[in-house]
Amino acid sequence: MNRIRERFEQLRTEAAQRQRELFPPDRIVVQVGSATCEHAAGSNRVLEEFRKHIAASDREDILLHQTGCTGRCSCEPIVGVIEPGRLPVKYERVDRELVHTIFTQHLQKGQPVREHVLGATSEGKTDFEVLVCGSERCGWRGPREFVDVLREKLEAFQIDPKRVRITPASCFGACSRQESGECSYLLVRPDKVLYRICDVEQLERVVEEHLIRGQPVPELRVSGKTIGRKFFELYGDIAFFNRQTRIALRHNGVIDPERIDEYFRYRGFEALTQVLERGDPQWVIEQMRRSRLRGRGGGGFLTGAKWAMAAAAREPTRYLICNADEGDPGAFMDRSMLESDPLNVIEGMMIAGYTIGARQGFFYVRAEYPLAIRRIQTALDQCHALGLLGPNILDSGFDFDLEIRLGAGAFVCGEETALIHSIEGERGQPRIRPPYPTERGLWGQPTVINNVETFANVTAVVNYGADWFAQVGSQGSGGTKVFALAGKVRHTGLVEVPMGTTLREVVFEIGGGVEGDKRVKAVQTGGPAGGCIPAALLDLPVDFDSLAQVGSIMGSGGMIVLDEDDCMVDVAKFFIQFTQDESCGKCTPCREGCTRMLEILERITSGQGTLEDLEKLERLARLVQRASLCGLGRAAPNPVLSTLTHFREEYLAHVDQRRCPAHKCTALIRYEIIPDKCVGCTVCARHCPVACISGKRKKLHLIDQSQCIQCGRCFEVCRFQAVDRL
Repeated sequence: MNRIRERFEQLRTEAAQRQRELFPPDRIVVQVGSATCEHAAGSNRVLEEFRKHIAASDREDILLHQTGCTGRCSCEPIVGVIEPGRLPVKYERVDRELVHTIFTQHLQKGQPVREHVLGATSEGKTDFEVLVCGSERCGWRGPREFVDVLREKLEAFQIDPKRVRITPASCFGACSRQESGECSYLLVRPDKVLYRICDVEQLERVVEEHLIRGQPVPELRVSGKTIGRKFFELYGDIAFFNRQTRIALRHNGVIDPERIDEYFRYRGFEALTQVLERGDPQWVIEQMRRSRLRGRGGGGFLTGAKWAMAAAAREPTRYLICNADEGDPGAFMDRSMLESDPLNVIEGMMIAGYTIGARQGFFYVRAEYPLAIRRIQTALDQCHALGLLGPNILDSGFDFDLEIRLGAGAFVCGEETALIHSIEGERGQPRIRPPYPTERGLWGQPTVINNVETFANVTAVVNYGADWFAQVGSQGSGGTKVFALAGKVRHTGLVEVPMGTTLREVVFEIGGGVEGDKRVKAVQTGGPAGGCIPAALLDLPVDFDSLAQVGSIMGSGGMIVLDEDDCMVDVAKFFIQFTQDESCGKCTPCREGCTRMLEILERITSGQGTLEDLEKLERLARLVQRASLCGLGRAAPNPVLSTLTHFREEYLAHVDQRRCPAHKCTALIRYEIIPDKCVGCTVCARHCPVACISGKRKKLHLIDQSQCIQCGRCFEVCRFQAVDRL
């Protein structure tokens, strides 16, 4: 064993020993989410309440465990109860009162509080849950669909469906390219046994020996730690989670982000050790190229190609930067990864630093992310203490260090040249490219800049193989993409799916469809510089190229679902207003063009627009797109151009008919009282803030249109639906 491997194994063994002492395998674990959103929802109070209950009950068999963010936003705080040999139970929206109920009923009496279970999927006693891989690559040599045959076998062996629950899931990450279409996979919970099933006889053995007799079948088990498996073991019963394929987010909600010992348990620093053992930066570059990993910050440039350019530079001094300046409204993917799994990002940066020949790297993090900053610093301190950062890492002769730089608070600092200026202490403004940062970047030296999610994927490429990573995604983009799913959708939160997954799958299978069963009108992707994709294109596969073809972009991963009540003209105005506010002002096309586009949109939404305005708006948007200095300015018109392309009829309604079909633009709304429905109850008149409604009790009321401010209060309070909104 060489010195690098020997030092790594020593650190891993010591970490495992400390972990066993802290969390013996026979204890009950109460897991509490700990991230910015969880804290805002009250998770700190929940954790303290559990501490009090455990102390008061004198129970020494219950341990508390903090994890990062699972990404199921509207259900936080999330609490998991993990008992040896039983299916994990997760609770949603836990408060101090619910803590008492969980403790007295579940932990003391063994009776889960089912009405508060996350996803409400646990009904009655279930001995086993069988998760079946639903990946397109899975197949088998059976006569029919795998799930159908499995159900048939359970029925043939007279197994009560309530005792064994079958749940469809996403990819377990266990197959190779050679096995594609030949075998399928199923995970048996709570025994944590993953099987590779290729024919009916093997399936019958698992049913008869494991599900009936309780004896796993060793020769059919998948050995080793497949990616995302632990996440499925904990959260596989919940549709929002089991339809995802987690690579970058595989440790979110699983490990304590402030304990390096736990990171070691999940193949932590194994990829770095492998890279240092090989001692060949070109091998790493080749792996990145074969994986087809593209930059997840929005540009989509091939990671391997970028690293190769920096590695080939003549200058000996090179730098590495992690772009964590996440400025898109509603986007929180980077924050979640940094708060929940900072060591994975750090390890990815260390591999990148070794590959390009850098000795110094920087985290450029938004100052508005205090918890992420604290957890990054904690992770850096722990790495320094174990000799994993600094001089001679793992006795390999590789010197590399990282430090944090706080963002300047400007959206434009997410653009890489503006970010470099900010680190150098200058005003965050972009410059003309070329030269690109890989040629002349930070302090004039070759510099590689990747975003958080890109680095989070690096360890997976090395540990599980470039070919495996490439086959998860689409033809042009390997791997997965993390989206912040928001808007008019039932289940909001972080979603990680393979490249090439359709918008329909994300919105309906994971997001649960639109609230109130309303019609999806559009999906906006890519943040303020993204476009609006109409419902007719919901079967569009999501990757860099397909989104660009319909006038949108991947961006950093924002995904907002819009329904029939949303005005697309108003949506375009919202995003242009954001871009106009955040423009650095350096170049005239962006500075003046965004301002003029906003003025035109304000005229249209206020009922003063003309057909000539539509022509000017489109022409101006094309100009800004072509002439702006940086990528942010060139992408700024996307919301306008995409809505003009796919929703021109709404613009025409605003201009020609002076009405807003979605009833969003206040100036174009008119309220009238319907004579046949008005009973003269006077409620509308009493709630009108400007007293523009007249009429006596039990007589028809009228609205003075010259005085009405279109607040809509009369429409909201009328119990007889006698007020019409036009």
